[in-house]
Amino acid sequence: MFDFEKIAQFLTKEQSGFSSLISKTKAQAWIDSMLDLLFPLRCEKKSSELILIQIANEDLCTLINFNGRTKSQSKKIADAFFSELPEIFKTLMSDAEAFLEFDPAAKSIEEIILAYPGFYAIAVYRISHNLWLKKIEVLPRLISEWAHSQTGIDIHPGANISDRFFIDHGTGIVIGETAVIGEYVKIYQGVTLGALSVNKSDADIKRHPTIENNVVIYSGTTILGGKTVVGHDSVIGGNVWLTDSVPPFSLVYHKSEIKVRNNFDFEEPINFQI
Repeated sequence: MFDFEKIAQFLTKEQSGFSSLISKTKAQAWIDSMLDLLFPLRCEKKSSELILIQIANEDLCTLINFNGRTKSQSKKIADAFFSELPEIFKTLMSDAEAFLEFDPAAKSIEEIILAYPGFYAIAVYRISHNLWLKKIEVLPRLISEWAHSQTGIDIHPGANISDRFFIDHGTGIVIGETAVIGEYVKIYQGVTLGALSVNKSDADIKRHPTIENNVVIYSGTTILGGKTVVGHDSVIGGNVWLTDSVPPFSLVYHKSEIKVRNNFDFEEPINFQI
């Protein structure tokens, strides 16, 4: 039989080295409350914006008050974040306008805010990136992974993404920590902006590509490397594998051969078994 007491003692001893971090559930609740604050049409229950800001500020202080940070230091960081909230909102509205401009299926800004997973992922990124720049250790990653779980879109909070960013469909998109994306960039599902290698020694260098202004990247494309630059006003077609820079106004595409034959040309049918 297992010695449960011995196992419990072992785990207690081994876990003692971990510092006290924050609750995933509280982090998830905080980011959704922040989006409700920015876009009240998301929530049915209406409250005073002043009260919501005060509550969200207090919750943020709690979430970042660990690893030796004092309450006053946490309060200073939280106040700085909320002072920059109007700019975050303006940037998100420019993103929403890009969705409305680029997507023929989009009928209104309200629809985009309520129903588009790409916009949700970008909104969470804008908030997490602001916190990341303030050297918050864990919260940006927690809320980014929450957005990832909800949308299938994985944007590292360290990525540098300019205004009017458009993600269509979005499932399977990966944007790495040191990626740089310019204005008016459109990205479709299954796109990866990744690193050529995952060596720990490269942690402090630029590992992910730069995408300049007015670039379109179609579905299934992989672009790798910190020195890889996609020049402005370029179009990268679907299923492209790119590890070298391309100049502005480029058209990059993968050409595959597809054959269509009459089924009656085969003596025996092709059977697929799963």
